[in-house]
Amino acid sequence: MCIRDRHGSDNPTYRFIILKNSLILFLTKKNKMKEIIKHKFPYLLFFLLLFSSFASAYGQERMITLNLSKVPLNTALKEIEKQTSMSVVYNTNDVDINRVISIKVSKESLTNVMGQLFKGTNISYSIVDKHIVLSTKKEVEQQKKTPIVATGTVTDAQGEPLIGVSILVKGTATGAITDMDGNFKIQAAKGDVLEISYIGYASQAITLTNAQPLKITMGEDTQKLDEVVVTALGIKRSEKALSYNVQKVNNDALTSVKDANFVNSLNGKVAGVNIQRSASGVGGSTRVTMRGNKSISGDNNVLYVVDGVPIGNQADRTGDGTGFGSGRTSGEGIANFNPDDIESVSVLTGPSAAALYGASAANGVILINTKKGEAGKMRIDVSSSVEFMTPLTMPKFQNRYGISGNYYSWGDKLENQSSYDPKDFFELGATFNNSFNLSTGNDKNQTYFSIAAVNSDGIVPNNKYHRYNVTLRNTAKFLNDKLTLDASASYIREYYNNMISYGTYFNPIVGAYLYPRGEDFEKEKYFERYNSELGYSQQQWSPGDFGMDIQNPYWIAYRNIRPEVKDRYMLYASLKYDITNYLNVAGRVRLDNTYTEKEDKRYASTINTYASTNGRYTYSNETFRQKYADIMVNFDKQFAEIYHATINAGTSFEEYDTKGRGYGGQLLLVPNKFVYSNIDPTQSTASQTGGDSRRRNFAVFASAELSWNSALYLTLTGRADKPSQLVNSDDPWIFYPSVGLSAIVTELLPNNIKEKLEPTLGFLKVRASYTEVGSPIPYTGLTPGTLTHELEGGTFKPFKYYPISNLKAERTRSYEVGLDSKWFNNTITFGVTYYHSNTYNQLLKATLGSNFEYMFVQAGNVQNRGLELSLGFDKKFGDFNYNTTFTATTNKNKIIQLARDVLNPVTNTLIDLTDIQVGRFRLREGGEIGTVYANEWLKRDGDNYIDYQPGQALTTETTSPYKLGSVNPKWNLGWQHGFSYKGFNLNLLFTARIGGIVISKTQAMLDRYGVSEASADARDAGGVSLGYFKVDPKTYYDAVSNLDAYYTYSATNVRLQEARLTYTFPNKWFKGTVNNLSLSVYGTNLWMIYNKAPYDPELTASTGTFGQGYDYFMLPSQSTYGLSLKFGF
Repeated sequence: MCIRDRHGSDNPTYRFIILKNSLILFLTKKNKMKEIIKHKFPYLLFFLLLFSSFASAYGQERMITLNLSKVPLNTALKEIEKQTSMSVVYNTNDVDINRVISIKVSKESLTNVMGQLFKGTNISYSIVDKHIVLSTKKEVEQQKKTPIVATGTVTDAQGEPLIGVSILVKGTATGAITDMDGNFKIQAAKGDVLEISYIGYASQAITLTNAQPLKITMGEDTQKLDEVVVTALGIKRSEKALSYNVQKVNNDALTSVKDANFVNSLNGKVAGVNIQRSASGVGGSTRVTMRGNKSISGDNNVLYVVDGVPIGNQADRTGDGTGFGSGRTSGEGIANFNPDDIESVSVLTGPSAAALYGASAANGVILINTKKGEAGKMRIDVSSSVEFMTPLTMPKFQNRYGISGNYYSWGDKLENQSSYDPKDFFELGATFNNSFNLSTGNDKNQTYFSIAAVNSDGIVPNNKYHRYNVTLRNTAKFLNDKLTLDASASYIREYYNNMISYGTYFNPIVGAYLYPRGEDFEKEKYFERYNSELGYSQQQWSPGDFGMDIQNPYWIAYRNIRPEVKDRYMLYASLKYDITNYLNVAGRVRLDNTYTEKEDKRYASTINTYASTNGRYTYSNETFRQKYADIMVNFDKQFAEIYHATINAGTSFEEYDTKGRGYGGQLLLVPNKFVYSNIDPTQSTASQTGGDSRRRNFAVFASAELSWNSALYLTLTGRADKPSQLVNSDDPWIFYPSVGLSAIVTELLPNNIKEKLEPTLGFLKVRASYTEVGSPIPYTGLTPGTLTHELEGGTFKPFKYYPISNLKAERTRSYEVGLDSKWFNNTITFGVTYYHSNTYNQLLKATLGSNFEYMFVQAGNVQNRGLELSLGFDKKFGDFNYNTTFTATTNKNKIIQLARDVLNPVTNTLIDLTDIQVGRFRLREGGEIGTVYANEWLKRDGDNYIDYQPGQALTTETTSPYKLGSVNPKWNLGWQHGFSYKGFNLNLLFTARIGGIVISKTQAMLDRYGVSEASADARDAGGVSLGYFKVDPKTYYDAVSNLDAYYTYSATNVRLQEARLTYTFPNKWFKGTVNNLSLSVYGTNLWMIYNKAPYDPELTASTGTFGQGYDYFMLPSQSTYGLSLKFGF
């Protein structure tokens, strides 16, 4: 049902707001709200008729002149509105506004004119204030029925009363709404049908047989065909209008099982997204890619947008997980958001969805919409949880063979097996998560306030993470509600201590894993002893350095301390002015500053590779600032009943500025005195940790959505960027076009076919889109006039990069097609998207030599194509409800073209760039971004057999590169299950990764040092079989431990990702003092159902492009077991 107010006037007495299938009538006097009533059209009619006697004379005095021939009734009604300054209100189901009429009158009364227009029809009219109300004569006559009193109570499935439910007598204007206790009373007659409706619940119809009180239970409505989602730049769109794939995740999915980095909570819940948790534990960053790796030089991570504004997700994504390294990793900007402040998350997996964000959005966008205050009674929500963490997947160790030499475990078999288990080194981790938020306000002003704290002790001794969030947001309306101001301020403080990820240096895991078997690890817990002569405690570590400068794990944990503190301030404001009811102008500004302080304290007697006799101290700080501002004009209007246009145009400016300074060196006089004045100036260095980089971008953009009959939608977008990375280049502007088309097939069908089909197929949408987006190069200072000499030791270094005048943006051209459908009364939902993209102008690095070290070449083409599938089922069986959602994603990455015969401008020689090595990866035409190669194997003889004779050494040799496999998965799968019965709710989430490979250098080192279960099994078997021979295990593992080919494993894994059992207590138990009290027990990473690798393949050492699929003493993945309590006031 739809009601039209033809004039749309805003007089001081009545105001109408029209919604689909319902109407909210605001009764205002002197602009102050008195009452809000929600009901269907007949109830409006009844209410208006009460005032008709007071207003009829006013309308009948108006004289009208019309001279219309063979025009739609709608034309006559518009003309009457103009001449009377009144608006016409009617039910479109009752009044045929397209009926052709002819009328010729001169200075006739409104009564006569309306009589001629509706002669021979069942339409009558009445006048209420300045409104002409059209209705059927049947509706008016039904008001004369003799009433009886019907009473009852309306509750939800849990027995909780529902407030404000609309109760209508079908075919009449008689209605009521439920009170605070869900009770209602209404005048009706025996045989009347009561229609019960409430937003978010399935409507019901009940026939009255007597006056006995009714008990009505309402179930949730699964139909959400007109759900509104937030898209690019914060623009709201009808979900059915979108020509691209958008997936929405509500707050409950992020907070029911909390993670300090809420992005990890999205894993397995949306299609098209590949999420890998970094190995750094609580507070660490996450690698999120959508639709494959598109860029060779970029990090391919998604763009995060908060309340329509892009944020600078600062993180250290360098490193490839190999070698010695510092064992450190970083958090990221998005990781410190409080998940309880998030209203919902929209995932835009393709460039088409994010085209309005231009350069930053080629890799997809995650839109975060934060909570606002709400009008009404003050509401307070409290959430508290505690969870405990233990290692999930670890290598298999042996305890049967003892020590040989100082630190190897290739000794004799032990008479009494060692009880040492490296897993015992890890502690029981614990995370406490507490949050409090308050919402209050009225129709003019709403306020939201929240505070939250995360306090965590990791599984590695002395690894800590603490975070504190405070947010205040206020939304206010001024100038008769035409001006809306939305402003927020947030402060975040983070503290990390000894965050580790991988590598040898400062990684306590190495010593714990390699500790010689048969020795007493308990004594190593006493990691220092006081030396009275030196005046300080010295490190104690009986095995020595293992030939790799390994230290006591507890010394690393407590005497190589690396604390880090971050302070982040975020200010946001938006101002919107409604020029008319269909045109507004809006502007936004955002300031985001992060100040970081880091210290590195290495105590005296730290091994001299890392510190001098008295120790070493380094201090650094870094400032990251983001400024953003935009202004938009927004137009949204209906035309000729069946056409609708939404147009947005604007401009934006953004700047990212990073600065860092550091100073450190060996301690000079006083051991363990960590201050600048105690640093030896002859053994110290200054650093610029932040790189002193600044990026700016200026943009103009526009979008238009045109719809026909709410069934066909055409979307056009365009954006032009001028990024600072391309300053002084031949073409400093980048333009991004996008076009999309969607059609609601079920709305286009004839009514008779639609009605027959509706019980089976209730909704079917097909969509298609094409987009071009670009990415300016990830480096600054490559164009003419921007290159600068680096200074080192007071002298200029040669230029590192050769300047490029014709530098272009990396461009991604993509298209996608898909469909969304709902079947069997919305019990089953199914969606599928096929996409195809090509990314051109890849940035390839060529080595030059001479005065310039490198030159970037723009060439190449990387292709990604794949499918995103989603299948859902939701069915209620009495008090029991079951729902399930299955998501599947597959992506095929392929390097179509690189570069060959590139001219070296220094030597005038040709450079071939068709085979590029990046660490253990090689980029080749026809291959993938993510293909791993090796170039060493066991030495072969002339017949290509392994060259070995018993008693001889087993040697290796360098060979031409050969492929080991790709780290990219073939499929990512997620399967959610939800079971609910009355107040109980059980949720399970299974995830799977199919395909791809990983390499475990950890396993290689365990084999080499003789502490792995495999090395013990080989000794038990009398050697390792190699053709017809058995090779001594130590000889064998000494040789192959350096060969990645022998430590390559399938990355396929299946796991129980999440499990949660919740009980929600009935509100009536607490008599209004507490509401929505729920208690949950939950777990994550509970069960690795299938995995052949010696570590968790979903972990990543680095969140950059080339840090995947390699384990070198990474922190193991963790299982968590938690308890959560939530309640409100």
